[in-house]
Amino acid sequence: LISAEELGITSANIDELAKGTNNPEINRILGTEGELGAMFGLDAQWAYRAIKANGNFGEIFEKNIGENTPLGLSRGLNAQWTEGGLVYSPPFR
Repeated sequence: LISAEELGITSANIDELAKGTNNPEINRILGTEGELGAMFGLDAQWAYRAIKANGNFGEIFEKNIGENTPLGLSRGLNAQWTEGGLVYSPPFR
């Protein structure tokens, strides 16, 4: 979910990206390239289903505890490392 956010995979655009992209990391996460799911003992569509149902890390944060919820939390240190936070996911290889 963290990598999905970093790569721009959202619940809104996942169906289009799942058709295949020029980015092998996106393809591996979404199960259209390689055997990543099998390495975890899962099927190829495991990440697709999780992201489609719930969104990426940022979407989940915003829906449940983000600034537009009763808790009203900003991302702060829960932001991606590229945006001043501490959230980082190693590449999917």
